[in-house]
Order: sequence, then C-alpha cells, then structure tokens
Amino acid sequence: MSSNISIALNPKKPTVSKMQNFLYAVKIDFKKSKGVYLLAVPILIWYLIFCYAPMYGAIIAFKDFIPVEGIWGSQWIGLKNFQEFFQSYYFWRLLTNTLLLSFYGLIFVFPAPIILALLLNELRSNKFKRVVQTITYVPHFISLVVICGMIMVFVQQGGVIPTFLKFFGGSDQNLLLNAGAFRPIYITSDIWQQIGWGSIIYLAALTGIDQELYEAARMDGASRWKQTWHITLPCLMSTIMIMLLLRIGQIMNIGFEKIMLLYNASIYSTADVISTYVYRRGILQAGYSYATAVGLFNSVVSCILIIGANKLSKKFTKISLW
Repeated sequence: MSSNISIALNPKKPTVSKMQNFLYAVKIDFKKSKGVYLLAVPILIWYLIFCYAPMYGAIIAFKDFIPVEGIWGSQWIGLKNFQEFFQSYYFWRLLTNTLLLSFYGLIFVFPAPIILALLLNELRSNKFKRVVQTITYVPHFISLVVICGMIMVFVQQGGVIPTFLKFFGGSDQNLLLNAGAFRPIYITSDIWQQIGWGSIIYLAALTGIDQELYEAARMDGASRWKQTWHITLPCLMSTIMIMLLLRIGQIMNIGFEKIMLLYNASIYSTADVISTYVYRRGILQAGYSYATAVGLFNSVVSCILIIGANKLSKKFTKISLW
C-alpha cells in the first residue's frame, strides 16, 4: 500500500530535451505567423547562396590554387600563404590603416547620429524638424559613385575646400594626393553620409520613452540637460549598445567601395586597407590563394571581435546580441 502511495506521489515524468521544447515552440509560432516566415524565405535563400555557399572556396587559402586544376586538384601548401602575409611589408601597414579608420569611425561617426537624434528630439517646431531630417537623409540615397565624385571635386586643386584652406594660409593642392589628409576626408564624408539615416533608429527609440519620467523630472526641477543625461540616455542605452556591437563586427570590413573610389598609389600609406589589398592581389594580380588567405584572416579577426565584444557587453551591461 505504501509503495503504491509513493508511486502516486512521485510519478516518473518523461524527460523532454531543450531541443524538443525549441522545435515545439517553433512549430506553434510557425502556425501563428506563416506569412512572416514566408517573407523571410528570400532572405534565407540569399544568405545561403551568397554567404554560406562561397565558404567552400575558403579551402584555396591553404592551396596553391590553379584554376585549370580546380580546388581539389591544386597542391596543398598549408599555412604558407598566411606566413607570407604576416611576414610581408604590407601586413602592419594594412592592419594599422584598417584599425585606425575603424577607430576614428567609432569615435566620430558612431556618436553623430545619436547626437543628431537628441537635438532633433529637443526641437519644438515640427516643420523645422522635418526640414532638417530631409536634408540630413539625402546623402544616404545618393549613389556612392556620385558621392565620391563630389568629394573629388570639392578637394581637387582649386576646389572649395583647398581654396578655403588657402584663405587661412594653407595650400590649395589636391587633398587626395596628400596621405595625411585622407583619413579626415574619409571620416568627415562618412559623417555627412550616415548621420541622418543613422539617427532614424534612435528617434524611433526616443518615441518609446515614457513621458511620465520627464514630467516627474520637471516637477523635481530638473533642467533639460539633466533630463537628457538621467532619463533619455539611460533609456537609449540598450539601443546604443546593440548598434555598437554591430559596428564592432564591421571593424575589419571598413568602406571597401568608398576607399577604392577615392584612393590612389600616392596615398597607399594611409588609405590602403585589408579589403582593398585583397582586391588588388586577388583580382588585378590573380593571386587567388594569397588573397583568400588574407580575406580569411580578416573574417576570423572580425568574428573574434564581435564575440569578445558581445561577452564583455553581456558581463558589464547585461545587454548582448545573443
């Protein structure tokens, strides 16, 4: 009798794995949101074709690839391409230029949309606010080729910027022939291109802040600056951290197209980055294996950076991508 009671009180429940729970939840969610999942199918197909399928070609980084012999027919050379890159004159120059441009982007370009969103949020005239938004959004929709063409016109000898600098005692030479001027040109033009479009997500986040917090702060005598510092910024912090983590993941893949359109051999010392070097060695010089090895190194470093940054953010701010 006692044994029957113990069995009744402690029935053996079938164990369900986490994977089974996950699959069941996905199944239920799919039934509720079939349309949303169907919209995601083209995106998944694009990633499979253009992002995951090409990973097979990364094998040639470890081979002396000859197109006629194919990937598997080419000779296996192990880490020779990586060693050649690490020991080359270009390694430190490329790594320095890539990291410096990315670092300046984090310092100057990343905060610009946040500052613009905060300033627009303080405007009381909706008409003026819409005008400012329209003006700042426009550069994002202009073709990059056109943008770079405009930059070249602005900085060429006799252009607007050199003429302005000459007025204050500077030189009116073409700034794109000056290696020291490339980084300021690149970062300034990046701010011009991205500040308006980048502010959209922060403006959207600002609309979700509870207005009662501001009312309570005003009743306590808080100034506009204190309201921004103690209410607005803390409420924006989760959005800022997510965008920062995404930006860190792109540190090693900085502005390939824009740099290609702006740079020239006379400013390689400050303008040449890993992605442009891969293009020259892989496409122009047909060094497929070597260029693949450099590109693979670039991708591995990017992966390490985003994983490390995500872990640090999760540890110190409790905010993470996963």
